[in-house]
Amino acid sequence: MNFDPAPLFAASLIPYLLFLHWLRKSEALPLMAERGFQLTLLFVAVTIGAAIAALRCCSAELVEIDWLHGGAEAFLTLSNTVLVIGLLLPTPKKG
Repeated sequence: MNFDPAPLFAASLIPYLLFLHWLRKSEALPLMAERGFQLTLLFVAVTIGAAIAALRCCSAELVEIDWLHGGAEAFLTLSNTVLVIGLLLPTPKKG
C-alpha cells in the first residue's frame, strides 16, 4: 500500500498558523521567541523551494546536493537560535 504524506504536511500548516496567531495575540512570549517560531515556517518554505530546485536542476533529491541541503538547514539553525535566545529573555508583563 502506497501512502502519500503530502496532504498531511499541507494540513499541518493550519494548526501551526493558528498557533502563531494565538502566540501573537496572547503576548505570552518575548517578541524574539515569536520570531523564532515564524522563522521555522520560513525554514519549511526554503526547504520546499530547495527540494524543488534540486529535482529540477540536478535531477536529485535535496539530501544528495550538499550545498543546497546545507543552505536550507541553515534556516533551521537560524530559527532555532532566534527561538532559544527569545526564550531566554524575560517574559513580557501584562497589564
